[in-house]
Amino acid sequence: MAGNLEPTTALSDVLVVLGAAGIVIPAFARLRITPIIGFILVGLAVGPFGLGSLVSQYPWLYHVTITDQAAITPFAEFGIILLLFEIGLELSFNRLWDMRRLVFGLGAMELGLSALLLSGALIATGLPISGAFGLGLALALSSTALVLPISGTQGPVGRAALAMLLFEDIALVPIIFLLGAFAPYAIADAGPSLGETLIYGALVVAALLVFGRMLLPRLFAQAAQTKSPELFLAATMLVVIASALATSMVGLSPIMGALLAGLLIAETEYHTEVEAISKPFKGLALGVFLITVGMGIDLRVVWAQIMPLTAAVLGVVVLKSLVTGFALRAMGKNRATALQTGILMASPSETTLIVLTAAAEAALIDRETAQFWQIVTAIGLTITPMLAKLGETWAGRLHKEPADAGQSMPVAEPEGDRVVVMGFGRVGRLISDMLTVHGATWLGIDSNPAIVKAARKESLPVLFGNVDSETAIQRLGLDNARAMILTMDEPVLILRMVKRLRNAHPDLPIIVRARDAAHAAELYKAGASHAVPETLESSLQLSEAVLVDLGFPMGPVIASIHEKRDEFRQKIKEEGELNSLPKLKSASLRERA
Repeated sequence: MAGNLEPTTALSDVLVVLGAAGIVIPAFARLRITPIIGFILVGLAVGPFGLGSLVSQYPWLYHVTITDQAAITPFAEFGIILLLFEIGLELSFNRLWDMRRLVFGLGAMELGLSALLLSGALIATGLPISGAFGLGLALALSSTALVLPISGTQGPVGRAALAMLLFEDIALVPIIFLLGAFAPYAIADAGPSLGETLIYGALVVAALLVFGRMLLPRLFAQAAQTKSPELFLAATMLVVIASALATSMVGLSPIMGALLAGLLIAETEYHTEVEAISKPFKGLALGVFLITVGMGIDLRVVWAQIMPLTAAVLGVVVLKSLVTGFALRAMGKNRATALQTGILMASPSETTLIVLTAAAEAALIDRETAQFWQIVTAIGLTITPMLAKLGETWAGRLHKEPADAGQSMPVAEPEGDRVVVMGFGRVGRLISDMLTVHGATWLGIDSNPAIVKAARKESLPVLFGNVDSETAIQRLGLDNARAMILTMDEPVLILRMVKRLRNAHPDLPIIVRARDAAHAAELYKAGASHAVPETLESSLQLSEAVLVDLGFPMGPVIASIHEKRDEFRQKIKEEGELNSLPKLKSASLRERA
């Protein structure tokens, strides 16, 4: 009986989580509320301290609750790994180098001051120095899993938050070892020393950097050749898991390996496709993590200690907000950025739970103290979206001074005004060359890895992407694009893409390569701004050359060509349901926009 119960329990828990995701995400999206709160509330409701505690009285609740929090904890940890991988995809080594002052300056200042002041406050409450120091370090950490999805990584707030969170992720391993050194009952030879871990870690990181740069482009090129999204996803997961395992085997955090994997893939021309494929899995895995956070909140304990818990949450939030805001002001950030980022970073972190566990195992704090601060952390994570909204509101009132000159991403403006050329064959290449001649910013996308590789060797801004992937197109940021040009010689695909693009971006100029007049009419009907039938125009030009070479007078020949072109224009107008005749021979982007 026990052998049959285990898989059934696991399957039931998975179904509850998937069902919760299917309900929470669309419901909260409809209410324009972040699903973060929804996942935490679901965990609270269906967890072992919620409806799960009533299974013995009402057995039917077994099928809609989770009674064992530890059963889905590995999925939550994998969610955090995927999150750090996605963050790595948004970065690059050049950008990290540009941010070094923020990471090791701002990040160290924020973490050090927060830990110091929190430790001092805990000592004042009667905790021993070693326990207060461990708790101070744990509570000083902020949530990567929640903060970055809210703030992003591009704007002033996102860049500042990213710098501090990166430093915290780097400092996590030394913090764990430091707590072990403070342990009153620590055994000297219980494990590898900090020096050994750092040496082995440096070797593993170096190996990943060297072999990653050599092998990843070849691996994804082979996957791209098959044009199989499944194989592309499998290659991505292989890289993430292998990197996370490599760093964890030498004592480093697996999230460091995941971040490194993202950074390496971000340097290749395939990062847009990888990002599009992995994004849905990241969202689901992050939801599982948030559900486990909610399951850790026992409302009975909260009610019994409502006053101490409230004071603890407020104390941590207020102190960290002040310290983070002070650090940002010291680094030259404006008041609005300092206020918004400080409040956003005020809650404890998911890694706080890891450090609390390490402190309890090292006997720096007792189990009851650890449980109290675990509830404080869970409450802090729950209110993070509300804190983010509060910080945004207050910062909006303060935002009378200009934004940080050094914090706006220099690539943001060109990306918003660029032309996207979908398909980089002979037609797309010629169009891109002409755009360059006239100083227009453009981005090329192609699903042929050989074409992409050749273009990248010439330092052209061309990325690999599945042109028929809706998520890949969403990642291009077309809201402010100057135009979308479709050059592929695939009539059915182009027609489908025009419909999708027009529905998503009603005002976007869409210039399309059509096969003939009938195809052009279909494209206009689907929403194309300008459809150019290449066979029609080339046939008319060829006819003109033949007639002139045969000795017919130039004037009548040109007139007949114009008449024939007008016939096709009228046909396209009628079949494409246009209000005016299309300009087959020439039209400007400015006219079409």
